[in-house]
Amino acid sequence: MQAFTAARTAETPDALWICEHPAVYTQGLAGKAEHIFNPAEIPVVQTNRGGQVTYHGPGQVVAYPLIDLKRAGYFVKEYVYRIEEAVIRTLATFGVTGHRVAGAPGIYVRLDDPGSHAMLPQRPKKLGADPAAAQSSREPDFTGLGKIAALGIKVSRNCTYHGVALNVAMDLEPFSRINPCGYTGLQTVDLSTIGVSVSWQEAADLFSQKLVTYLTP
Repeated sequence: MQAFTAARTAETPDALWICEHPAVYTQGLAGKAEHIFNPAEIPVVQTNRGGQVTYHGPGQVVAYPLIDLKRAGYFVKEYVYRIEEAVIRTLATFGVTGHRVAGAPGIYVRLDDPGSHAMLPQRPKKLGADPAAAQSSREPDFTGLGKIAALGIKVSRNCTYHGVALNVAMDLEPFSRINPCGYTGLQTVDLSTIGVSVSWQEAADLFSQKLVTYLTP
């Protein structure tokens, strides 16, 4: 990804790489060693994406959009929103409602009712002049939620790399050895855990289609 991005010109076509990694922990630029308790046999790889530690492994669809944002005509905040929207639309196809949480990139589901359309109290909101609201917004609330998709990106010369991981049918135990994304006690789930039986390939194909749709200018 780094080599592809470094060699890009204004004419280089955008790309979307979809893959499945062997078991690995990746640390982002903000990563702290204390968020990894017991990696054991799983390697820890330092990366230059944003965010902190996460786990990749079999049964997870990892998508790397390589987009020229200047050519696309939108900024990083909208880019993140579009990726999250692709996740939400993918989950909706399987009868699952994905949610955004204020102050915590990625997509989450209700553990007690993954199909519920009820809005979360901890959803992102426009802040007024209330300093208390602004303060609380810095402390994400994951009560009753499980994280099903993690996001970590890098932008160099207006071009994106790294990306998003959607949990399909994984061994979730390695997540218990870390504070996922730097959050103590954050529960991680996959589609299988919440009752959705779908193959990796089917999920990858659908997610790819949604990403192409929502990342298109």
